[in-house]
Amino acid sequence: MTRIIAVVSGKGGVGKTTMVANIGTALSNMGKNVIILDANLTTPSLGMHLGVPLYPITLHDVLKGRANIRDAIYKHESGVKIIPAGISLRDMRGVDSKDLPNALLDLLGSAEIIIIDAAAGLGREALAAIEAADEMLIVTNPEISAVTDALKAVKIAEQLGTHTTGFVLNRVSGKSHEMTQKDILNMLDNVPYLGQVSEDVAVMRAVSSRVPVVRHSPSARASGEIMNIAASLVGEETRIRAVTPWYRKMFPFIK
Repeated sequence: MTRIIAVVSGKGGVGKTTMVANIGTALSNMGKNVIILDANLTTPSLGMHLGVPLYPITLHDVLKGRANIRDAIYKHESGVKIIPAGISLRDMRGVDSKDLPNALLDLLGSAEIIIIDAAAGLGREALAAIEAADEMLIVTNPEISAVTDALKAVKIAEQLGTHTTGFVLNRVSGKSHEMTQKDILNMLDNVPYLGQVSEDVAVMRAVSSRVPVVRHSPSARASGEIMNIAASLVGEETRIRAVTPWYRKMFPFIK
């Protein structure tokens, strides 16, 4: 049975697309048959995160009725499969996000897990992604506005009948201005906590190189944390210890 998981942020800029690219790659490395799909129809960037921004057939072509969605599946060199979205202004014309749920029906049985990179915010495109999925994974930051929007996403998912699998706390630096984990857990009461990803320069370097950090820098702290989150997502027992560099132990203010 295929699991369809929408990854939602509620707020832009929390690192949702980076998380989709890395969790998808991590699960692929674990031997899972995974497809990651870019459902951000206006400002897609998932393909860019994998270093391949242009594809012959995209989700936009599928939603316009020009192609079957299986023809828009590409296997990345990392092993993960991707269904990209078109990045040109012309691609945006004549596309309606409400057609996404029906388009995904043809993917059932073609992968163990389909991870949807929803559009940022809680607009029509994000709602279509939530509605098309069986489960929702929330990515948020330790700041009040991001957590508040994450809570809104949970309520919307309840209304649409989509189960919230859990949330991931991203870009955690441990600075005094951040919300504490306890406060976040209180706000997102009853939402399972799958783990956190530290603010790590290795992630920024990987994004710049257009390679998922779990592949670019597999020994980085963030890579270990993402692998653990991926394991939690599929119920794996094995936990990978996230390594803290020696210089961060001595000088925690260095990121």
